[in-house]
Amino acid sequence: MLATLVIGLREGLEATLIVGIIAAFLRRNRIPLAPMWLGVGVAVLLSIGVGVGLQAVEQALPQAQQEAMEAIIGVVAVVFVTGMIIWMRTHARGLKRELESSASAAMGRGTAWALAGMAFLAVLKEGFETSVFLLATFQASSNTALAALGAVIGVLVAVGVGYGIYTGGVHLNLSKFFTGTGIFLVFVAGGLVLTVIRRAHEAGWIVVGQQKTVDLSWLAPNGSVQGALVTGVLGIPPDPRVIEVLGWLCYVVPVLLLTVWPASRRPSAARLPFLRTAFAGVFALAAVLLAVAVPTGHADVPTTVSVRPGAANGGSTDPFRVRVEADGDSTGTGTGATLTARGRTTTFPAGTRTTTTHDGVTADRWQTAGVSSTAGRPSTMSVDDLATLFGRVPVGVSPSQNPGPYTASWSSRATTTLWTVGGGVLDAQRVDRTVLTLSGGGLPSTRTYSFGAADWAVPSATVQRTAASLADADRASRESVLWRVWFPIALGAAALVQILLALRDRRRATREPISPITHSTPEPQQARDDTRSSTYAVR
Repeated sequence: MLATLVIGLREGLEATLIVGIIAAFLRRNRIPLAPMWLGVGVAVLLSIGVGVGLQAVEQALPQAQQEAMEAIIGVVAVVFVTGMIIWMRTHARGLKRELESSASAAMGRGTAWALAGMAFLAVLKEGFETSVFLLATFQASSNTALAALGAVIGVLVAVGVGYGIYTGGVHLNLSKFFTGTGIFLVFVAGGLVLTVIRRAHEAGWIVVGQQKTVDLSWLAPNGSVQGALVTGVLGIPPDPRVIEVLGWLCYVVPVLLLTVWPASRRPSAARLPFLRTAFAGVFALAAVLLAVAVPTGHADVPTTVSVRPGAANGGSTDPFRVRVEADGDSTGTGTGATLTARGRTTTFPAGTRTTTTHDGVTADRWQTAGVSSTAGRPSTMSVDDLATLFGRVPVGVSPSQNPGPYTASWSSRATTTLWTVGGGVLDAQRVDRTVLTLSGGGLPSTRTYSFGAADWAVPSATVQRTAASLADADRASRESVLWRVWFPIALGAAALVQILLALRDRRRATREPISPITHSTPEPQQARDDTRSSTYAVR
């Protein structure tokens, strides 16, 4: 409520001051006020329509698109309020004089409608800014009704103060007023920056920098006065993320300095290009250092791992090691991979590579198959041999009707599968698929049986440990993108802007004519206006 009250008060006072100055000018020059009030009324209605229209459009969108639109509205609101703070800081003292000069020019065109258009545009600008800023603040507020009430109270107070200034009953130091409210609005806009970044994340636009920083739940408990101030007014969530804190600091610090920096300490026109160039150099150097120094987050995947034999190894349980040489090129056009186990080398051509997800990790999958030796397999088998091999008498063999012995014919095919990441081993296994064909022994026809057994495989605990290490490295790499890529880009853009502004200031300095120093006494009326420029009543 407090934030919207200050917004309504400040924006409303700006509008009423403009209208009051124009009205006083028209009254002094005996020009009818009706066209001006018509322009003001139309501008107010259009401003309300803009706010209502934006809210209606947002409510009609799906959830993700609502978050995206709220982010866009928040960006526009931050731009508006920043421009308003800076403009009023530099124009508050001469506001009356500038408006009266513009009004004189409009009156010189010989029509009251020109002045009405001037009032219309001025109020429309303030009203549009107010609508967008209040809408963004409503979206960030936990209690829309109180926020709306604060805005209404602020506007009503602004109208009352503006009327008091117009009638001469209220004297207000505009410079101090706009500076004080400007400082408050800098922090409100900083909270909007936090909200914009969070909405952009929820819309799927920003996925980096989402690590938690500090827990502020103790500072802003729900339902407390502190919570209403910190979260409701300043827009600071209880769980700010890294990118949100970074955005808040990058906005609040420079804009606050612009707001409170005394005019007497502003750099001269001749020194300003040098300072801008120095700032550009600092920004560019910081961008380069971040891009180079921030680690990327990389996990070293081993090329040699221990594996355990399976049932196909005749019951041997002695572990041995597998060594892999894999091309890490993900295009699939590299040299392939080779796997060495127990002195036997398996070659995977480049064309056998596919990309898949294994244990939650994106990996290159290599697979090859070949005929396996059946040496040592018996040529005849009894019913007891079959029961030992399969764990029971297989279907299709009856000990009473087909007593055996049977003639056994064997064929075996070994399939080796390898999963690699960056040339290292994530997982590997070799599976033998054996086909047994039985004949004779009383069988009316041949019987074919297929069974598979693992020759060897990487233990699942090793695979899970490697996958977890890769997932942590991938997460760290994604998070470092904020510091390695996006923040350096922002700093580079800031450096470029400073360079362009320095060139502009240098051109302005060279174009300004150098005039001799003269001492003159200002005209009485001008001196009176300058004296009363920061504290005055509109008459």
